[in-house]
Amino acid sequence: MSTIATQRPLRIAIATPNPSAYSETFIAAHIRRLVGVKCILVDGDLPNRVLDGPLLLHRGGNGQVMDHVLARLAGGTTQDLLRKRIAKLMAREGIDVMLAEYGVCANALIEPCARAGVPLVAHFHGYDAHKESTLEETGRYARLFHAASALVVVSRAMEQQLLALGAPREKVLYNCYGIDVDQFQPCTPETNAPHFVAVGRFVEKKAPHLVLSAFQRLLVTVPDARMTMVGQGPLWESCAQRVRAEGFGDQVDLIGVKPYTEVAAIMGSARAFVQHSVRAASGDSEGTPLAVLEAMATGLPVIATRHTGIADVVAHAERGLLCDEYDIGTMARHMEQVSLDPALAGRMGRAGRTYVEQNHRVQDSVAALQAILQRAASAPRA
Repeated sequence: MSTIATQRPLRIAIATPNPSAYSETFIAAHIRRLVGVKCILVDGDLPNRVLDGPLLLHRGGNGQVMDHVLARLAGGTTQDLLRKRIAKLMAREGIDVMLAEYGVCANALIEPCARAGVPLVAHFHGYDAHKESTLEETGRYARLFHAASALVVVSRAMEQQLLALGAPREKVLYNCYGIDVDQFQPCTPETNAPHFVAVGRFVEKKAPHLVLSAFQRLLVTVPDARMTMVGQGPLWESCAQRVRAEGFGDQVDLIGVKPYTEVAAIMGSARAFVQHSVRAASGDSEGTPLAVLEAMATGLPVIATRHTGIADVVAHAERGLLCDEYDIGTMARHMEQVSLDPALAGRMGRAGRTYVEQNHRVQDSVAALQAILQRAASAPRA
């Protein structure tokens, strides 16, 4: 048995399936703010590249041929060869703990971490804990629950999901996302026009078409209301077609992906933030949407569904107004409520800003994750 030497700084490896490690805000925050990050692996559930470095497994030419030969000589596949190379990389870098972003990545790294004697911390984010096909492909994480030192979740619903799948209670640790609160200037929604903003990918679990349905109902009683929807995705074109076909294009702007500064300015001009998240047919669900926390930091009330982590951070009638999934009638009434009662929007917006200041600063979230990694690295292990 051995433990990390207390006098030596922690050496952390981070792995993410995404080709760009900085493509997601929460992962970028981990990379930039965790102390002791020495190695970043990207590109694939079983990552195949060191960030800003070489491929671990060749994808063409003589190198690919040689990798196949080496794998066959060793009696395995090229994926087996990749696992061995990841383990050797961790040993060479003196890694003390592996933070695997997404459960699918953690599941693929069980063997390399075991081979290198490196504790594995799995960080779940959303689809990886809920999507049925993912659960089937990973054997419902039975091996991961045994092998991992810690299982980090970002919502209470996700916590209950992992426990229902059989995760040990003592390994499941709730640590919601944080944001850089000071980057968001609080606005006064009560002085803004009845302008609503939605920010997020146009995908089934964010249900942009249901946001449009609620807004269309709102126009009956608040005809001067406006909606700006920021983002892109597979449902964008169908939403754009609907807006054109049903003739409320003058009130709705589908503006695609925009830089952070422009999104912040749009939020600052709004009366409220809207998001109708739902459990998709595939089981895919949110974690805790960062856009909700960013809207609260901007001082906007949040009109949303009681969906996973949203319900953790948006107290109904205090920091926003919540409805059940698919209940567009109630969502429309909530939008009407803040349209006709600007003072209510202001009170809820200020309460939301205070809440994120006290509970969702990124430095606090990362500090909690740092402590989880330190405990995993320091625990006795074979």
